[in-house]
Amino acid sequence: MTHDYHKNPAAIDALRPEQYYVTQESGTERPFTGEYLDNHEPGIYVDVVSGEPLFASVDKFDSGTGWPSFTQPIDADNIVEKSDHRHIMVRTEVRSRYGDSHLGHVFTDGPPSKSGLRYCINSAALRFIHRDNLETEGYGNYLSLFETTEVPVQQSDSHELAEPRR
Repeated sequence: MTHDYHKNPAAIDALRPEQYYVTQESGTERPFTGEYLDNHEPGIYVDVVSGEPLFASVDKFDSGTGWPSFTQPIDADNIVEKSDHRHIMVRTEVRSRYGDSHLGHVFTDGPPSKSGLRYCINSAALRFIHRDNLETEGYGNYLSLFETTEVPVQQSDSHELAEPRR
């Protein structure tokens, strides 16, 4: 299924004031206030304006910074990184490619065992789609992110008791 992700004027008109401030005016929500900071449900996060898939819960971690943090995007092609010189520091801004929504920033202090990156993202820029709704909302191709390969544990028959070791 091919999606046509774009900056949707109707979606922009429907944004709450904080969502507009964050996505359209490159604002930042207050730390520890975002809707998805403590969300631990399986699913993906999409741009609230365009619907383009951005991050998955399997890559989310608690950075202690007050914003949802991810080690990597679902598809790097949906992310644009720009140099940000506001606030008397140099940071790397993260925007959605097709919606051109400000999402947050990326830093190099993420978990070293993963990408080493921390995508620090405003909840106000995101819409969460639970794993159970991916297919019906047109994101079924991301279901594989949540498949686990479980190795069945072999159990011995209950009548076979092992001799204790001495």
